[in-house]
Amino acid sequence: MVNLYFNLCVLCSFVVLAHGYSSRSLPIVSFDEGYSQLFGDSNLMILDDGKSAHLSLDERTGSGFVSHDLYQNGFFSASIKLPEDYTAGVVVAFYMSNVDMFAKNHDEIDFEFLGNIRGKEWRLQTNVYGNGSTGAGREERYGLWFDPSDDFHQYSILWREDKIIFYIDNVPIREVKKTEAMGGDFPSKPMSLYATIWDGSTWATNGGKYKVNYRYSPYIAEFSNFVLHGCAVDPIEMSATCDTASKSQSIPTGITNESRTKMHNWRKKYMQYSYCYDKSRYQVPPSECVTDPLEAERLGGFDPVTFGTSHRRHGKRHRNIRSYRHGRNSVKGL
Repeated sequence: MVNLYFNLCVLCSFVVLAHGYSSRSLPIVSFDEGYSQLFGDSNLMILDDGKSAHLSLDERTGSGFVSHDLYQNGFFSASIKLPEDYTAGVVVAFYMSNVDMFAKNHDEIDFEFLGNIRGKEWRLQTNVYGNGSTGAGREERYGLWFDPSDDFHQYSILWREDKIIFYIDNVPIREVKKTEAMGGDFPSKPMSLYATIWDGSTWATNGGKYKVNYRYSPYIAEFSNFVLHGCAVDPIEMSATCDTASKSQSIPTGITNESRTKMHNWRKKYMQYSYCYDKSRYQVPPSECVTDPLEAERLGGFDPVTFGTSHRRHGKRHRNIRSYRHGRNSVKGL
């Protein structure tokens, strides 16, 4: 009877998502249910009875948190409000990674928010790489249709075995499909979810031209509406605690035709950089790229982009993977 009830819950979740994804249809967890501090001491604050968290950056340190569990595929989301005013050099990241377990061949799926000087907008960057392929970054960079420091907006990652989709406020903005050409560069190993704020003065704003100015600190990034909806993985056995059927039924399967049209229109208007058109990095576009001459001409009008290194996001992880708590629901949030 318990298994039947579990399967019915999973199926109901799948039906809602398959006919028009909404993050509101997924369970929200408290901070303590899903996360623990990564680094930053008192620069991490938990508020609203555990429903939200503040990460701050000052001259002393940045800060960050990390999910209790590793996951193998799933849907991961948070509402985020970014620091305001002068934010040059500041980087806020919401991302998945397994660098602590696979130092030389780790995977990563990134949202990175890049601050700016007063009067200039925050920029958003996404990136995907797998199996330690940091030398072949798949970055894209965008403007936004809103000021992300004015209010909360929902940022979501769908990670399936065959594709990755990034969403803002339920609108897909990027889809990365696994192709034979990518080989092992598609993320495939269990990952944790992270959120951090840190000093990216060397590259984040105009290639490092503008630095963090700590007269405007503390810089505070606010997080709420935490969704951790995926298959938890035992970090010792490295095995998922839910079966393939449950895993496939509990998360979206892809993008509807209507949403795909929205995504294409959004990308035409807001994408400012794509690795597929960066001739300074790739004389020949990577084999998975499908290029468009008009898009190439439009994106060629933007300044070259400088990227930072992923290790700067990480402080020491303040947890022991052997403290993994067995007996949780195999699909988090159900």
